[in-house]
Amino acid sequence: MIGGVLLEFLSVAALVVVLVCAVVRPFRWPEAAFAVPAAAVVVATGAIPLEAVREEAARLGPVIGFLAAVLVLAKLCDDEGLFHACGTWMARWAHRRPRRLLGAVFALASVITAALSLDATVVLLTPVVFATAARMGARPKPHVYASAHLSNTASLLLPVSNLTNLLAFTAAGLTFTHFALLMTLPWLAAIAVEYVVFRRFFAADLDAATETARPEEPPELPLFALVTVAATLAGFAVASALGVDPAWVAAAGATVLAVRALVRRHTTPVAIVRSAALPFLAFVLALGIVVRAVVDHGLGEALGRVVPDGTSLPALLGTAALAALLANLINNLPAVLALVPLAAPSGPGAVLAVLLGVNIGPNLTYAGSLATLLWRRIAHHHEHEIGLKEFTLLGLLTVPAALLAATLALWLSLQAIGP
Repeated sequence: MIGGVLLEFLSVAALVVVLVCAVVRPFRWPEAAFAVPAAAVVVATGAIPLEAVREEAARLGPVIGFLAAVLVLAKLCDDEGLFHACGTWMARWAHRRPRRLLGAVFALASVITAALSLDATVVLLTPVVFATAARMGARPKPHVYASAHLSNTASLLLPVSNLTNLLAFTAAGLTFTHFALLMTLPWLAAIAVEYVVFRRFFAADLDAATETARPEEPPELPLFALVTVAATLAGFAVASALGVDPAWVAAAGATVLAVRALVRRHTTPVAIVRSAALPFLAFVLALGIVVRAVVDHGLGEALGRVVPDGTSLPALLGTAALAALLANLINNLPAVLALVPLAAPSGPGAVLAVLLGVNIGPNLTYAGSLATLLWRRIAHHHEHEIGLKEFTLLGLLTVPAALLAATLALWLSLQAIGP
């Protein structure tokens, strides 16, 4: 039988390998190519018993199912022309003024992240932002950076906006509507801070002259897709009140658009399955198993000694700061998996403070969230270089201020609405 110290070392080593390979992606292999074998190693060596593996699979199963459905829903919305219409609207609204374009990107990225999850903003909206800036002759940097930051910051609003939210939603013990009410003020506060900093930080880019561009035609709104998304969001609230898992609602919305697209021959079954990103779903499950092994072999006990108790303003600030720090050290998904069980005994407010940290904090470093890593790949694909110094400086200016404002807003919401 392998000793406890060796199992602890093995668990930590497996997590390090998984995270480093997720950042570097050797041979351009998907994250699952490294995470699944790492999970198999910790199981085979006894670092995590089979019963704990079954517990993690049961806990993460609905979350993974929901994520798959939302990814399909977002891709089918893109096929319907929703994101193209967003780009046309941004260009018309901006009217060759980069500062107005930044406002439009902030508005759309915030709404899309909240309604369709941060993956939709990173994967589908970011290329549209590049194209819109190019049509206007504007410098793309402020608007592209906004896509990255808001994919994290603007994911605070709803349980379905981010995988981290879904992982914490059940532990918070809140309904869908109550969660949204408590997070509305923090969501607005964090976005407002980001917007103020962006306007100052990118002032030279936003004041640069743009080229003369032809007037944009009015966008043709994909009403069917919009109605489906709206009905799905309403369904989340109803399902939560009835105790139905949100994964079923997301699957229903995706099915409606999928059937329409298949009947009209705008897609194929293979394309739909591919849009569910099955390798990434396997990565999430494998990561959960590896993190559980690390938590059970020392990390949980260590964090338990430093996680603040209660939901006073100082306690909420401490919890959010710890979550932000941990997200940048080991990525936000492992951070939320490790911290939520420790924060849950203090009540919903403490769990929501963890979400503030793991959702806002990743804007500080490349490795803070998988969304940021994916955004970097998309930016490089568009031949747009992302400077580490500039990215970090922008993070230092936005993350502490946004985290402070959002945590204060959460405390006020808890006082006004109640946990």
